Amino acid sequence: MVPLQLEGMPTWLESLFTSEFAFAVLLGLCILEGAMMLRFMPSELVVPSALALIGSSIPKTVAIVAIAVVGTTIGQFLLFRLVRRAGREYVIQKRWFPLTESRLERFDGWFDRWGGIAVAGSNTMLVVRGLLTIPAGLSEMDGRTFVALSALGSLSFQSILAALYLFGGYLLAL
Repeated sequence: MVPLQLEGMPTWLESLFTSEFAFAVLLGLCILEGAMMLRFMPSELVVPSALALIGSSIPKTVAIVAIAVVGTTIGQFLLFRLVRRAGREYVIQKRWFPLTESRLERFDGWFDRWGGIAVAGSNTMLVVRGLLTIPAGLSEMDGRTFVALSALGSLSFQSILAALYLFGGYLLAL
C-alpha cells in the first residue's frame, strides 16, 4: 500500500527515511517544519512519506505521529522564543519567513480575538499552520501554555494526515 507519490521527494531524503536513522530524520524534519524552515518538502507530506517509507503498522504509525508532534512542537517553541527575543520587526525583515506586515496584522487579529486556542486551531489548518506562533511569541503568553496548545494542534494535524494516508490506502486496495 503506497498511494503517496514519492517521485517529488529528494532521493537523499528517501534514502535517509529508509535507513536505520529514519526516526531521527523524521524528528529533524519535524523540528524544521515547526520552525517554518522546511522549504524542500510541504509539511503535509512529512507524515505520509514517513508512513510510506518507514511502515504503517499500528506501532509504527503511533511512533511516527508521536515523533512528528514532538518535533513540530520543539520547532514551534524555538520559533516562539526567537520571536519573543527578537521582536516583530525582525520577523518582518527576514526573507526566510513567509509573512508580510499586513498578513501579520491579520494573524494578530485572530490571536486577539481567539487567544491561545488560535494557536492550536492554526496548527490543525494547512495554509496557516503554525503562523499564530508569531503573535503568541509577541504576546504575554506563557511558554508552557504555548507548548501545550502547539502540541494539541500538532497532534490533531499529524493524526489527520496519518488517518488520511491509512484510509486512502485502504480505499485504493478495494
